[in-house]
Amino acid sequence: MKTTLAISALACAIAAPALAGKPEVVANYVAIAHASYDDSLTTARELQSAIDALIADPSAQNLTAARAAWKAARVPYMQTEALRFGNAIVDDWEGKVNAWPLDEGLIDYVDPSYGGASDENEYAALNVVSQKSFTLSGNQLDAAKITPELLSDTLHEADAIEANVATGYHAIEFLLWGQDLHGTDHGAGERPWTDYAQGEDCTGGNCDRRAAYLKAAADLLVSDLEWMTAQWAEGGEAATALTADPDAAISAMLTGMGSLSYGELAGERMKLGVMLNDPEEEHDCFSDNTHDSHYYDGIGIRNVYLGEYTRVDGSVVTGESLSSLVAAADPQIDASLRAGLNDSVAKLARLKTVAEAGTSYDQLLARGNQDGEALILAAVDSLVSQTRDIERAVNVLGLQDIGFEGSDSLDNPDAVFQ
Repeated sequence: MKTTLAISALACAIAAPALAGKPEVVANYVAIAHASYDDSLTTARELQSAIDALIADPSAQNLTAARAAWKAARVPYMQTEALRFGNAIVDDWEGKVNAWPLDEGLIDYVDPSYGGASDENEYAALNVVSQKSFTLSGNQLDAAKITPELLSDTLHEADAIEANVATGYHAIEFLLWGQDLHGTDHGAGERPWTDYAQGEDCTGGNCDRRAAYLKAAADLLVSDLEWMTAQWAEGGEAATALTADPDAAISAMLTGMGSLSYGELAGERMKLGVMLNDPEEEHDCFSDNTHDSHYYDGIGIRNVYLGEYTRVDGSVVTGESLSSLVAAADPQIDASLRAGLNDSVAKLARLKTVAEAGTSYDQLLARGNQDGEALILAAVDSLVSQTRDIERAVNVLGLQDIGFEGSDSLDNPDAVFQ
């Protein structure tokens, strides 16, 4: 259960300082958001092309290329997550493209140890790939043709169960890697390329339908990102709303930073996994790419504050920033927050370095791995500390009615085990 970390009442007592440059800060934020989603769209299209190549010519080489394209696509997308919590247009949409964790048995075959339907989710092992028709919510459905519409309109979050994730990056991830059955030992999913082979070479059964599902999911990801990119372009709904009300936009920027930093990343994505020693709490659990996703979340938070974003082509979008507003009001708070953001990114980078050197994130979560726990919790503590500085920035800017997402893992640890 998530809670809300409310900003101190001190904010209500401080008159908003008359700071010049708010419209320019917001305009730069919108430009960064548009560039981030545009890069996400570009890399999603490259992933789509790699998936088309895999389906047309199944091979170990083409599966490896599709996996690499998936990882590359995560780099710009994860940097957009700091836009979520302060912008309803993003938060309401985000579940289509990045929802997790998921009951992967909804989509395709799973190991017998996975189990089957449960009281919490009767579709946990539905295996749409294997069935041309099935009953869902009391209705018999024709699934002879797997289409983007079937995934998005019928399967995704079926019966309002969040674990029924049928679309987005993680559905594609599962279809490229398969389940990670290594627990807290080293190793990611090991789906064979022959799961996409045709005829006698097909493994796992239903290779044609598996390919159709993967194709539909990739096409849907691209169309969803096309839509969101347009919202941040000139005249788009997100861009227009924010530039029309710079004060509300500044609040949205800080809300997104604080909520991702505290409740979402430090809490739900990191502290909870350590408490449960559970590799299922990894954000990218099939590919063992969690270290990268956490790192680029941290980069995304810092991007918003510094007003800078490095595009996938190496060019930089930059301009007036939150940092300049806070520095004008209180240079010490700005300096402290800058230092905190750099510290959290450094600690997340340390996790990335360790994982890329051969100790995967799920190994760090293993019960009794004190060094691994210490590495993760150092990043958690840094994220929590920087959130306090974000609160101070909110206060010094005289903003009101801002709340950050919380997490039981941080706010009420005993509730995690109830």
